[in-house]
Amino acid sequence: SVCWLYRVDYVYFENSSSNPLLIRRIEELNKTANGNVEAKVVCFYRRRDISSTLIALADKHARELEEEMENPELNPVDLPEKQKHQLRHRELFLSRQLESLPATHIRGKCCVTLLNETEALKSYLDREDAFFYSLVYDPQQKTLLADKGEIRVGNKYQADITDFLKEGEEDGRDLAELEERVWDPSSPLTEKQIDQFLVVARSVGTFARALDCSSSVRQPSLHMSAAAASRDITLFHAMDSLDKTRYDMTRAIAALVPQGGPVLCRDEMEEWSASEANLFEEALEKYGKDFTDIQQDFLPWKSLTSIIEYYYMWKTTDRYVQQKRLKAAEAESKLKQVYIPNYNKPNPNQLSVNSVKPGGVGGLVNVPPGQTPGLGRACESCYTTSSYQWYSWGPPNMQCRLCASCWTYWKKYGGLKMPTRLEGERPGPNRNNMSPHSVPMRHGGSPKFAVKTKQAFYLQTTQVTRAARRVCQDIIRPRFLARHPYLPLNTAQIKQECDLLNGILYCLVCFSQC
Repeated sequence: SVCWLYRVDYVYFENSSSNPLLIRRIEELNKTANGNVEAKVVCFYRRRDISSTLIALADKHARELEEEMENPELNPVDLPEKQKHQLRHRELFLSRQLESLPATHIRGKCCVTLLNETEALKSYLDREDAFFYSLVYDPQQKTLLADKGEIRVGNKYQADITDFLKEGEEDGRDLAELEERVWDPSSPLTEKQIDQFLVVARSVGTFARALDCSSSVRQPSLHMSAAAASRDITLFHAMDSLDKTRYDMTRAIAALVPQGGPVLCRDEMEEWSASEANLFEEALEKYGKDFTDIQQDFLPWKSLTSIIEYYYMWKTTDRYVQQKRLKAAEAESKLKQVYIPNYNKPNPNQLSVNSVKPGGVGGLVNVPPGQTPGLGRACESCYTTSSYQWYSWGPPNMQCRLCASCWTYWKKYGGLKMPTRLEGERPGPNRNNMSPHSVPMRHGGSPKFAVKTKQAFYLQTTQVTRAARRVCQDIIRPRFLARHPYLPLNTAQIKQECDLLNGILYCLVCFSQC
């Protein structure tokens, strides 16, 4: 039989012979203990799966998008009613809910994209198995939110840039309400003096840890104490002391060693105990970067600021690098793809000719050559009376049926090609009765929400730029420029110097080969 290859794709899943196919995105493929393959998938919901209140909210959001469209060719308002009806079947709602489903229930691939406002909505109708979404549905909170960022422009988000003051012109602003200066690039100290003071600050920090009992337990060796004293918190305090003493070295050194003893500066990485660090790693593995849940369920005695600060420091440690390597190795060992045989078993909803009650004039219907006569009532969707195969559809007591083409449409798109009375009466599925393969990923009954992965990017610099970082260090001087942020960087001079050095190097290579 024919097999289809599936990777991290958008796919159809079948959990019921009579209901429409589920639309899911494969996140992982895992092999179970008994040798079966399960797919961890992200759920997408159709309009028929959500409440009428949320559908009204989605329609309101769609109308707002239509009003914002400047190109009338892209606006769906002028579409015929039939196409508007079918376009609703192409709209999905993304959720952060994860499920685990058997890979054998996959019934084919589809394509789901974030709604492109520059693309005509009719283009989705022109493509088979094409869907779009613009809203995120939370099945627990029953909410819909837009799944896109917002360009925040204006006085609420950007600072007002005032006009440049002329020579002798006074600043009319209340300087007490402005930010506080913490470093003066035009200080009288030289670069060498600043570096020497930072060495003194590190030395004082190392000595302070030797006097502190708790630090002696956490950093039993001199090497560990010196490394802790060289962290950014010590350097920030040293430079802050310089600024507060108006760059007087004598007073700044005295500020490092006040009357009570040397100043001990600790950051979150040093403040946390080993047990708290283990709790944090366990919480991060379970919740991802949901710091609010981490605080509530694992570290309620820590502030949210403390947890976030610790996270970004933890990412600089060797432990984070080791975990990243372990996860990469684990991901490498996971299934990347799976072959699923083409599903060709008969559907239980198929109707045989003998099972259809006669109808029409004399119980006979004229059918084109090569087709099996479909005795009985017409298709509920396209109203045809002939098809090579019929399927029962809707409540059994109504004895409704669909032709083969409309049945395929119903299974894929979750609706009928033409509006019908019965379509509006079908209740949405009860999400409490989940399939036996649905796996809750969080305790307390709420599902685990997938961490939204960001698109990775790679900055590919030119060879000249990479070479300039090394051969033009006397011009670039990154540490000096960091302490003097207002000095302009002459990129033309750097490029000229780099080209000159590259030319000399090329000549030397040619000369050595002669």
